[in-house]
Amino acid sequence: MTNIYFMCVDITAVLMIKRRFIYKVVRFMVKKIVGKKLKAIRLKNDMTIQELSVSSRVSSNMISRIERGLTIPSVEILMKLANTFGMSINYFVEEASKGSTVILTKKGKGQPIFFFEDKHQINSLSHGLRDPGFAVFYDTIDANCDSGEGGMVHAGEEFAMVMSGRMLFHVEDRDFVLEEGDSLTFKATLPHRWQNLHDGQSVIMWVVSPAPNVVQ
Repeated sequence: MTNIYFMCVDITAVLMIKRRFIYKVVRFMVKKIVGKKLKAIRLKNDMTIQELSVSSRVSSNMISRIERGLTIPSVEILMKLANTFGMSINYFVEEASKGSTVILTKKGKGQPIFFFEDKHQINSLSHGLRDPGFAVFYDTIDANCDSGEGGMVHAGEEFAMVMSGRMLFHVEDRDFVLEEGDSLTFKATLPHRWQNLHDGQSVIMWVVSPAPNVVQ
C-alpha cells in the first residue's frame, strides 16, 4: 500500500509540474503575440513609443515592456491602446488562425459594410483576410453625394481610383478633380473630403492602410 501511495503522489506531482509548465508556455505565447501586434500597428501608424504613450495615456515603459513580450497588459491598458488606433480590443487577443491568407472576390461581389439610403454603398473586397495591413473596397456614390463639410483625419494612407464617374477630392488646402481612370494617394492625417461631381453614380476603388476595424 505504501508503494502504491508514493506512486500516486509522484504522478500527481508530475501532473502539477506539467500544468505549471503549460501555463507558463501559454503566458509566454500570449505576451509575444500581444507585443508583436502592438508593435506592428504602432509602426503602421508611423508612431513612436513616446507618441503612443501620449495618445493612449499608457506609460512608454509599459508599452516598451509589452512590445518586448515582458508583460501581459491589463484589459484596461489594452482598451486604451486599442482605442488610440480606433480598433477593438479583439485585435490583440483574437486567435491568429482566424481569417484566410487568400481572398477571391468575384466581379460584382464583395462584403457589404455600409449602406446609406441607396445613395452611398461600400463593399469590401478584402474582408476575411488574416491580420490585414490594408483594406480594399468599392464605394458606389450617388449623384450630389459628399462626405460632409468637415474634413476627415485619421492615421495611415489612402489610395482612391475613380472606376467610373467624376469626383472632387479636397485634401488639406488643395482640390483634385478625378475623371475615370484617375487616382489619388495621400496621407490620411491630412484633412480630406470628397464630392461626387457626376450627374449619376460614381464608383471609387479605395485602398486604405491600416485596415479599418469594420472591414477586418
